[in-house]
Formats: sequence, structure tokens, C-alpha cells
Amino acid sequence: MRLDRCFNIEDLRQAAKRRLPHGLFAFIDRATEDDLARDRNREGFRSLRLLPRTLVDVAERSTEALLFGHRHAMPLAVAPAGPAGLFWYKGEAALARAAAAARVPFTISTYSTTEMAEIAESGAAIWQQLYLWNDRSLTDAIVARARELEFQALIVTVDTPVLGQREYLQRDRFMPPWGPSLGAMAEATLHPRWLLGVALRYLANGGLPRVVNMPLPGPDAAAQAEMARRTGLSQSVTWDDIARLRQAWPRALVIKGILRPEEAERAVALGCDGIVVSNHGGRNLDSAASPIDLLPSMVAAVGGRATVLLDSGVRRGSDILKALALGASGVLVGRAPLYGVAAGGEAGALHALELLRSELDRTMALTGCRKLDEIGADLIATPLAGERQP
Repeated sequence: MRLDRCFNIEDLRQAAKRRLPHGLFAFIDRATEDDLARDRNREGFRSLRLLPRTLVDVAERSTEALLFGHRHAMPLAVAPAGPAGLFWYKGEAALARAAAAARVPFTISTYSTTEMAEIAESGAAIWQQLYLWNDRSLTDAIVARARELEFQALIVTVDTPVLGQREYLQRDRFMPPWGPSLGAMAEATLHPRWLLGVALRYLANGGLPRVVNMPLPGPDAAAQAEMARRTGLSQSVTWDDIARLRQAWPRALVIKGILRPEEAERAVALGCDGIVVSNHGGRNLDSAASPIDLLPSMVAAVGGRATVLLDSGVRRGSDILKALALGASGVLVGRAPLYGVAAGGEAGALHALELLRSELDRTMALTGCRKLDEIGADLIATPLAGERQP
């Protein structure tokens, strides 16, 4: 794959589509039900217009950002994606190394297929994403390990008491746990680069990747059912869990997946260091509002007492600037680096991140901004009467 012919994230998306079996690509690209929330996320960014400043000396610019006390090359972190290892051989480690090279944080998933210590060896700033399972002792063990490895932040996802209705995964017979099926193998033969470079390489080295944060179940059906119950997503996550995690976690504690101002206020009151305004990339509730539309109200609710990040829908550097203009301190990106790693491994993921940084830098120049703190709400054009309000 010639990455030098990929000039934007959409080019990487098309490259990933050509390389991956249909079901795997759909796992990255699609969302839930009718993909309404996914498309609404993009429309939210597209509808925002910028009012550039002119006659500003922008010869010297910096995209550097401070997030939770640490300086990074840009206001962006790689979002968690557990099955990245299915898109490229040891793809999750490749994503982490790309994040290290780009000097941005990497968020490791609770459903990671790579050992936490191996991710730590990438040299990236590591954030640990956390789902709460039915057996809290198992997720407590993940928190303890992240603390031991001195990860910089704990990102608690709170918008997923159940998985979204992803019918396309059922139709394509691509559902967790990830494993071969007749349909999947037939599709794989049509994508020989993935088949040889990923699937067969795993099979030659011990088998397809598994979620390493889960204990291995016993061999009998009863033991397997019990482990599935213990590691199932908890439908009983409450603010008490957040308070307990606040006591257990000494560094930055962030809630990901809230869209209501009163919840942002309560998170701050409980001592959270940040929130991620997110609808899970549109992958859970198809009727969910777009985070960029709600961002100003969430920023107002926090009132500068915590860091506000935005997740869902970012595909361009101009999207990052728009989020910052509306009050966010940074963004999380999931699909963009996944397209990159699927297209070209570590180099592809790094290319995706470099594209976003370059676009952000160029947009800053074109709007008269030399550093991030010069990006403000005055850059957003007021909608005309009758137009959609952000």
C-alpha cells in the first residue's frame, strides 16, 4: 500500500476497505442500526463554518497541547479499539507505537488483545479505558495494573450498559468472540493480503488474538458460562462506582460518554478531572444527539473546573479546530487511525495522525491562530436565521 498516495483520512478509509474482509471493515466503518448517529456526527462538523482572522503573522505556529498535566504534539488522543489486532498483525501495539511517534496519548481498551505491559513499552503516553464488568473485582484488577504501570489517565466509559444493535455484524456473521466461520473464511480468500499477513500469521503463531484482560475460563461449558457472566457488561453502573474509582485511582479520572450538562456538573462535583462528550462514535444509540452540537452546553456546565474532550465524528484537522473553538481542550479519534492501521500497520496509523496534525496546523494558519489558546468561539460563524443551530 502506497501511503504517499493517501492524502486524507478518506483515502486511508478506501485503502482499508480494499484490504479488509467486508465484515472487518464494517466493524470499523459502520455504527449501529441505520448509522444515523454516525452520519449526524459528521454533519455536525460539516455544518459549522469558520470566520478566519486575516493580517495576522502566523509564520510561527504550534499545535502543542497540555492534557492532564502532560504536553503532547497536538490536542488529540487515540481512542480505544480492542479488536485492532484483527485489522493488522498485532495492530494494537502498532497503533500504540504510532501514537508514541506522533507524541499523542494512546488509550488501551478493557477488551485489549495486547498485554498492558507491552503497550506500555511502546513509549506512548497511555490512558486506560475501563468498562465495568458484572464482577467488579476483575475490573479492579485492571485498574490496579494500570496504576502499577503508571498510566496517565483512567477513562471510564459509561454509555454502554448493553451493546448497540449492530445488525450488520450478525448479517456478516462477524460477532464477538472473534473467530473464523465459513462465511468469514470465504470472504477472507477474496482479500489475500489480509489473509496471509494477518489471519494465517496468527494461526502460525498460536491462534487468533483473544482478550487478555479476561481470565481464561475452565474447559467445561459451565465454567465458560460463568466467566461470560462475570465479564459481561454491567447494567448496574452508577455514580457510586465513579466515587469508588475516584478513591482508588490517583491520577486523571475521566468519564467518557455523557451528553447531559447536569451529568457533567455531577462528574466535576465527584472530583473527576475530565469528561469526554461522546455518543460512542454513533455505535450505541442510533438516535443519540451529536456531541459537537452539545459541546457548548457541556463546556458551560463544567465551567473550567475540569478538562472537556470531544469524541465522535472527527475526520479532519479543521474538525479539531472547530471542537477547540467551541470549548473542548482536545479530541479522541477512533476510526481515523484504525483506517490507517488497517491500510498500512504502524506506518499507516502514523500517517493518519500526521495528516490530522498537518490539517490542524494549516487550518490554524488560515484562521489566524498561532497557538491553541488563540482558537476561540469568535472563529465560528453564527448560523443564518432558520438554519440548524449547533
